[in-house]
Amino acid sequence: MSTSNLFNETLLMKTLILGLGNPILSDDGVGILVARELSKKLARFKNIDVKEASVAGLALLDIIAGYKKLLIIDAIITKKRKPGTIYKFTPDDFKLSVRLNSLHDLNLASVLKLGREYAHELPEEILIYAIEVLDNRTFNDRCTPEVQKEIPCIAQYIFDEILEQFANR
Repeated sequence: MSTSNLFNETLLMKTLILGLGNPILSDDGVGILVARELSKKLARFKNIDVKEASVAGLALLDIIAGYKKLLIIDAIITKKRKPGTIYKFTPDDFKLSVRLNSLHDLNLASVLKLGREYAHELPEEILIYAIEVLDNRTFNDRCTPEVQKEIPCIAQYIFDEILEQFANR
């Protein structure tokens, strides 16, 4: 059986790939740019939607509702690894992050908890790909060269992981 047929037969869950970020704040747009690359690679798979958004907090609920699986791609600055490094998280990894500014600034774990309490049909499986970036504050519609050159590799890595995840079901 070909990989394509295996993937189509085992991909029973409606999946959303969500690229997050602000495309006019330099590297902050990396999630959106990687999602665009993935969109080309995943176009033939009917149960996968690829979307991009520049929102956070409660605004995410309307976007992710109705999906069984969610993969989020976003920028992160840790200054611990080189630009383009991929970190993988789950919502549980963010339970301890505290946001106090407003309801719009709730962390992902809090948003999911609230959404489930109010009967939203939210993804059962969530994986977050965070991409190490250099600059997420400078107004620029392009990523830094260090991050830009890694985008095709990041997209290929995530694509390969998607194929592997579903092939192992």
